[in-house]
Amino acid sequence: MQVDAPQVLFKNRHLGRPATFDEYRAGGGYEALYATIGKRTPQEVLDIVLASDLRGRGGAGFPAGRKWQGIPAGYVGPRYVVVNTDEMEPGTFKDRVLVNVDPHLVIEGILLCAYAVSATLGVCFIRPSYEADAVLLERETQVARDKGLLGKNILGTDFSFDIHVHRSAGRYICGEASAQIKAISGLRPNPRKGGPRTSVKGLWDCPTIVNNLETLANLPGIVKNGPDWFKSLARTPTGAGTKLFSVSGRIAKPDCYELPMGIPLREILFEHAGGMPPGRAIKAVIPGGASTPFMPERLLDLPMDFDAMKKAGQRLGTASIMVFDQNTCLVGATLNLIEFFTRESCGWCTPCREGLPYVRHLLRLIESGEGKEEHIGMIRDMAKVMQSAYCAFAPGAAEPILSLLTHFEAEVREHLHQRKCPFGNPPPAMHGKACGTRPVAFGPTPCPEDQCPI
Repeated sequence: MQVDAPQVLFKNRHLGRPATFDEYRAGGGYEALYATIGKRTPQEVLDIVLASDLRGRGGAGFPAGRKWQGIPAGYVGPRYVVVNTDEMEPGTFKDRVLVNVDPHLVIEGILLCAYAVSATLGVCFIRPSYEADAVLLERETQVARDKGLLGKNILGTDFSFDIHVHRSAGRYICGEASAQIKAISGLRPNPRKGGPRTSVKGLWDCPTIVNNLETLANLPGIVKNGPDWFKSLARTPTGAGTKLFSVSGRIAKPDCYELPMGIPLREILFEHAGGMPPGRAIKAVIPGGASTPFMPERLLDLPMDFDAMKKAGQRLGTASIMVFDQNTCLVGATLNLIEFFTRESCGWCTPCREGLPYVRHLLRLIESGEGKEEHIGMIRDMAKVMQSAYCAFAPGAAEPILSLLTHFEAEVREHLHQRKCPFGNPPPAMHGKACGTRPVAFGPTPCPEDQCPI
């Protein structure tokens, strides 16, 4: 696909196939590595990344260089790099596309990170449904190994580093950094809160840098061209670099686009993604993956960078954009998201374990035409309670719920007034409706799904 914007991560994009090692090298690939290994110190590479203002592309937007600085000075022992390619959130597919566009860009980025933090092993943690991508990474890391770019004494120096591809056993919670460390270690993957950061005590209790795959893919360009070049790619002073935007839903040209950080959301949708299909109009957009709020059409001119979105009460997240048209029931869409989050909760803390099924049940009642006025307040109260959960999972799940009630409460109330979904959606399956419920203080609780005959 031709896009009228600087292409850095997608420079070698070909229709239906990844770039080969030779194609990557012909376009300047691995030049940053050759100019770094044995020629710059790890601290010099770290300083370049700090000056570039590179922020994590996995959702939180934490500065990459500052994360690397978290490794204790003078630590003696193994250090690791974990490449987060879990990408289990609905609507998010940028990492899959990037791996299939230019696997050696990813490999070079991992190597540069490893050199900067003196790591000896990298682990690519990849979701189980990305088996073809895992095979591709294994094949291309072997190509790099055969070229002397992975393994012992890389480029004739004393720097040794290798990459292992680790297939996740599944579950969305494994995308959280501390849970991912536990998953790789063979432990229950519930997040760890408090105590040392993973950069201090991570994989096998050793310092570990966990970065999103897209984050690391930016490193070859930064190291080769410098921090000022990287910052100049953005549209806003608070942004830096380009960003991969996954666009899906009711849009003419759903795809993954590389565009400048800070580009307005409206421009992404109407100038690059082709606008709405004939007869369709935008009702709402989720801008950064399933754990970010619904945005009404009037907010589409916001710049897509971390600070601008935060200032407006929104989140850039993974920049995975989902578009909903005027015929979409947002109660049903929210219920669909909460079904996912309820299933994927690790069950470690009460606000998440109990709050998500509770909200799901109330949304099912509303969508099926059995909702009551008090249910709106109950949902809002529980979503606020979920923001006090142990990790960021439940607060993220609460974002679409709270934004539904903030921007589209009238649509929720229309379900109450009509006693059905005004968009004609069939009633959702109501566990417990036909097989009995447990009466409790806040209303009927559905029976556990694994015990429900419906």
